[in-house]
Amino acid sequence: MAMLSSHIRFAHFTSSSLSSLRHNSCSSMSSSSSSSWIPFQDTDHTKSKKVWIWTKNKQVITAAVERGWNTFIFPSHLPQLASDCSSTALICPLFATEREILDVENKRVAAIFDISTPEELERLRPEDEQAPNIVVNLLDWQVIPAENIIAAFQNSQKSVFAISGNTSEAQIFLEALEHGLDGIVLKVEDVEPILELKEYFDRRTEESNLLNLTKATVTNIQVAGMGDRVCVDLCSLMKPGEGLLVGSFARGLFLVHSECLESNYIASRPFRVNAGPVHAYVAVPGGRTSYLSELKSGKEVIVVDQQGRQRISIVGRVKIESRPLILVEAKTDSDNQAISMLLQNAETVALVCPSQGNTLSKTSVPVTSLKVGDGVLLRVQGAARHTGIEIQEFIVEK
Repeated sequence: MAMLSSHIRFAHFTSSSLSSLRHNSCSSMSSSSSSSWIPFQDTDHTKSKKVWIWTKNKQVITAAVERGWNTFIFPSHLPQLASDCSSTALICPLFATEREILDVENKRVAAIFDISTPEELERLRPEDEQAPNIVVNLLDWQVIPAENIIAAFQNSQKSVFAISGNTSEAQIFLEALEHGLDGIVLKVEDVEPILELKEYFDRRTEESNLLNLTKATVTNIQVAGMGDRVCVDLCSLMKPGEGLLVGSFARGLFLVHSECLESNYIASRPFRVNAGPVHAYVAVPGGRTSYLSELKSGKEVIVVDQQGRQRISIVGRVKIESRPLILVEAKTDSDNQAISMLLQNAETVALVCPSQGNTLSKTSVPVTSLKVGDGVLLRVQGAARHTGIEIQEFIVEK
């Protein structure tokens, strides 16, 4: 693809509009401003993703600024729109031509590449491009080209963006090959994708925060008869110490261990949590809860380990079957009110134990071996819920 000159000038700029933009906005955009960076969990480490918004809609601009994004791309023939927006908010305006993105000082910030064939993708080489950023517009396939671009630019100092028209496309680009591209250009004229993208980043950022888990002591164990219990099969594997937060009451969720451990009688199923009966709450992203009976393929849940580290996983399948149940009650040191949970009465169903500092210790105890006085882990939180959202109101659950 031909590389265009970095010395294009905008005939539409007036001296007053340029002065206004330079006064109210970032002076250089060799990289995006700090408020356009979003923390993002990337397998074993946290990296940041950049977000630029390409729009002519002032409502979109307002919504984006309110959510922490301040880098906007305007058509090159609309400098006045950028000037008007800069007068009301501190933004970093950029201007797009057919093949380039320039800042207010006409410095080349990024090169734009339309890619619709394998040959065009092959010609995109990091060493051949002088701009600090590459913006790709994938006109046909999305996932495979994005993966190829990530592989090609993995040792490059350049940032690679993909143009996205909605949040679903953005998610594909941000998660390709686990690492994702460096950022996205969200090209929209409607506010809704802005709200959806912020919600998506909030869910991903949540993963980097440790959950506060509380040790509780088992006070009662009782066989409870038959009930419909839910096995949750995930699209990812769990390791020892990991499971789902589940409970009969939202004020206290037990950390129910996965079936990842080996046994003599049944094969390990590290994708499965035998979670509890259909009425029970389960923790899902966004600080919410869902009923186990509401889970289905494609839904998201939070996988948590002994230390409170959390990650989002997708539900692949849910199995509801009638099985014998056992009631477990526990209390924390700070609350004399018992918190209870019903689970299938089987050796493969276990609760996660508190860790013993840096010393090696068991990660879980099967409910069939559970004794009064054993320690288990709870997530203690607000009791009142409305459609899974924590609210402040008087409530009694027992």
